[in-house]
Amino acid sequence: MIISPTRPMLRYAPLVAALAVCGALLLSEKVDAEPVNLAPARTVVWRDFLGVNAHFLWFKPEQYRKQIKQYQKLGLDWVRVDLHWDRLEPKEQDYQLSTFDELDRTLTAENIRSVFYLVGSAPFITTAPKGVPFQDQYRPRDARSYALRLALLAKRYPNIDAWQVWNEQNLPNNWRPAVNAKEYGQLLLASHQALNIAAPGKLQVMGGMAYYSQMPPRGKTLMFEALGALGVQTLGMVAAYHPYSMTPETDEPGKNEVLLRGDQLNATLHNAGVKNVWATEWGWSSYAGPKEMQDLIGTHGQADYTLRRLALMASQDYQKIFLFALSDLDERASARDQHYGLLDLNGEAKPVYTALARFLQITGPTLKPGATPRLEEVPATFYSVAWTRTDGKRLLMYWSAKGTSVHLPEVKNAELLDPLAGARQSLDNYNGIRPVVKPSLQILVW
Repeated sequence: MIISPTRPMLRYAPLVAALAVCGALLLSEKVDAEPVNLAPARTVVWRDFLGVNAHFLWFKPEQYRKQIKQYQKLGLDWVRVDLHWDRLEPKEQDYQLSTFDELDRTLTAENIRSVFYLVGSAPFITTAPKGVPFQDQYRPRDARSYALRLALLAKRYPNIDAWQVWNEQNLPNNWRPAVNAKEYGQLLLASHQALNIAAPGKLQVMGGMAYYSQMPPRGKTLMFEALGALGVQTLGMVAAYHPYSMTPETDEPGKNEVLLRGDQLNATLHNAGVKNVWATEWGWSSYAGPKEMQDLIGTHGQADYTLRRLALMASQDYQKIFLFALSDLDERASARDQHYGLLDLNGEAKPVYTALARFLQITGPTLKPGATPRLEEVPATFYSVAWTRTDGKRLLMYWSAKGTSVHLPEVKNAELLDPLAGARQSLDNYNGIRPVVKPSLQILVW
């Protein structure tokens, strides 16, 4: 267990109770949508807030260097990179680190900030029965062996900014034969202790949990709740999860699940003493099929969904978010997983990259909280987020699936920008402007 048996469980009761309540709220169906006007509570600096997942070790150095150059054009520099233990150490003490060494030198030279996560049991340590498939997806036989490898990497690569312990351990196919919070807690504690010795002061991140950390069967329990009972909040680690959804706002039409569930969980974690909450994966694939869970939305839909979700998440109490992913992958990945990238396999911009670049150009590098202007004739399912740019200009990001226009009686002139289409329009009306409302993100600047 994570807590010493001599320490009273009562100390952790408030967190356990809070997360239990939060779990009930996350499972509630009472999340119906109303027009949502958001006034963020804190400043967002994109370079610090927004990162991407990057599968650099899938590629040759000349390929990922091109990806990095494209990424830097966006004015961003945080990446999250996957490390697979079974590939780094296929035989005990036989480390295959030359490609990692090269990547580390590149990231250091380019001043790219990074979080690396180590996942997958090496062949000599897996608990998988002999001969069964997916040997790496079974938990390691000894948590300390994993922790010592993580510490070895942290010591060898001091320029890496953060280390993350496993990935999506609340899913059965990442913690075979069955999800077990206590077993993962042991891995987490061993890693925390080893990293404290090998890299004191380095950021440590819990494994990013799928969705809102629901555990089987049927997602009735949150792994955050189970880990809270073990006292993980005392470790001072970053909490991480992966709020994927079918659309930017919800899994079900007419609901505000993304905002409501994310706000509930983040508030509970912060109130329990967790300083940093990261969304270490979110995004959509532009794949053309065969259908695999996610609806087929194409490259245009990927761009549209990404901008809308980014507008929402920037208003929520995350300390960092990582879009999935920087680049498309080759046929080693599934049909869906091949097409999550901002870039295609050749390192060229997809529509989502172009739309994101326009969005960041409109907002500038920093946004401060803004006040929503008076809105009239607001359509149903209307979302808006108010910001102030560093140059003093006011911004209103908005969209609605059902709207045609909205009236801003106090705003006499403004510029309307569409980062998805690249269009812009000057608006001027003595009685207040009436900008068009579309299902995709629009940005008013005045």
